[in-house]
Amino acid sequence: MPTPARNLRLFLALAAAAGLGWLFWNNAGWMHLCAGLALFLFGMQCLEEGLRQLAGGRLERLLARSTGTPVRGLLFGIAGTTVLQSSTLVSLLTIAFIGSGLIQLAGGIAVIFGANLGATTGIWLLALAGQDLSLSPLALPLLVFGVLGGLAGAPGKAAGRVVLGVAFIFLGIDQLKDGFGQVGGGLDLATVQDAGAAGTLLWVLAGLAITVVLQSSHATLMLTLAALAGGQLQLEQSLALAIGSNVGSSVSTAAVGMLGGNRSGQRLALAHALFNVTTALVALLLLVPLTWMVHALTGLAGFGDNALLQLALFHTLFNASGVALFWPWQRQLEALLLRVLPERRDPAMPTAATHGDASEVARIHARHLSGPALESADAAAAAVALELRHLGQLSLEVICQALCLPAAQLTAAVPDQALLRSAPAEGACFDAELLYQQRVKGVYGDLLAFMSRLELPLDEEHQRFWAGSQMAALQMVNAVKSTKHLQKNLRLRLHGPDTAARAAYMDLRAHLFGQIRAMHQLGRDVGADTATEAVRLEALDREAEAFHARFRHALFQQVRQGVFDGLDAGSLLNDLGYAEQIHRSLRQVFAFAEEPGSLQRLRQLAGDAAPR
Repeated sequence: MPTPARNLRLFLALAAAAGLGWLFWNNAGWMHLCAGLALFLFGMQCLEEGLRQLAGGRLERLLARSTGTPVRGLLFGIAGTTVLQSSTLVSLLTIAFIGSGLIQLAGGIAVIFGANLGATTGIWLLALAGQDLSLSPLALPLLVFGVLGGLAGAPGKAAGRVVLGVAFIFLGIDQLKDGFGQVGGGLDLATVQDAGAAGTLLWVLAGLAITVVLQSSHATLMLTLAALAGGQLQLEQSLALAIGSNVGSSVSTAAVGMLGGNRSGQRLALAHALFNVTTALVALLLLVPLTWMVHALTGLAGFGDNALLQLALFHTLFNASGVALFWPWQRQLEALLLRVLPERRDPAMPTAATHGDASEVARIHARHLSGPALESADAAAAAVALELRHLGQLSLEVICQALCLPAAQLTAAVPDQALLRSAPAEGACFDAELLYQQRVKGVYGDLLAFMSRLELPLDEEHQRFWAGSQMAALQMVNAVKSTKHLQKNLRLRLHGPDTAARAAYMDLRAHLFGQIRAMHQLGRDVGADTATEAVRLEALDREAEAFHARFRHALFQQVRQGVFDGLDAGSLLNDLGYAEQIHRSLRQVFAFAEEPGSLQRLRQLAGDAAPR
């Protein structure tokens, strides 16, 4: 059933289409202008996709090894943005890696600085291409070669995509120039009075708005260059538009990082926004001396009468000034971000017995999943691995609490034996269903939703990891659900009189607590090698098998002696079965497919690059 928001979006889309249709019907110049913009944006998209496909996993590997020092991070940001011609893509990939724990915040901040500097290379190319030379004759053969490249397998298809992107960009540039020429006096922005600082600010806001709408600072700058070349803009107006486009380029990144990211990604998105906004403010305050410097430098270089190259130089100067301003304060910026956006912590376990409607509780949600992580298969896999660890910790805490034991006993240096052997204190037993709804279900749902959103092609290793991760999450939930069944009789017996049945449930609880405590410790030992982990798991399996055998033998012996009747024996056997299910479910979590080899290599590269 359509939602009001969806209906509103549909109405706005139809209204925009109708408005553009009316505009095109009445003014052919506007049609050429918008067609040129569409060709340019499509060419940028083809270029970005083709270069990313050609890079394969090399871009991710380069990012992982380039953040060990600020200088290496800066150089990666410059090079990556120069090659891909997309500061947004580099920024989102960096946010994804930080959110997935593959790189640290300090390295990511340096990459953001470099991405802003790398973005200035694009306007130089656009300024050079926006001269009087017609690029359409070059674009036509490129279209042919681009289509032919698509017939030569995956690498040829990616290369063809790059060639097609360049061809469409060339066609778009020519179409934009023609469009501005045909619009003519109907779009003579140069005659608009600036009204001093207020007028400059309006041009900045216009650049910001156009960039947010078009989702491309390159498109805004291309429009600015075309209008500047056609005489529809003055240089001072174009400088303000360039400042606004710089701020607008960080708005989309910040929105994705802040709304669809975890805490680590949000910190970097905020750093990106702070950098661009502060740089823009400094550029506005120093607009007069910067403009004078541009005129002086272009005069010395011999292109003092070329407004397009003057705009490109200004764009480079004020971005370089921003990097120079922020570079000495990277550590302080990192500390500020950590203070403003501290790590989210899960709510503590209840301190008193909780009863009520389980459907109305406030659920805990995923901590490590973010939208930007879906930009890379390895970043998504790393995020899933972190969230599985989070879900496992929550599940074991819920099981412990459902056994009427404080969750803090899982991490205690030595378990409190008196606590294990005594009756639970009043209010120490919490409803397992309520705990499941509050602490497990939300994270499990977020994890499945995240994994279903990945649209990237996966190789065999990643597919195996994806399936194994889904199974591991399901096994954790199954373990918690088995605890809900076990708790019914356990809670009743633990609070009952001191009988043989109560003693049996005490033994069952103590054994199960020992199992989940050992698995909790094993899950926290991130650095343990596979062989050591296997030995410890096998020891737990033998211990569980021996306990179950002893428990059954003692139970049937007591039935023969008349200590238990058939009803008590049936309840104990059923609950022993639930304990076995809990052990098997948690045990299988450790048997799921290991991380893909490409992700392990990224972790190794990031570890090698980390400062010692």
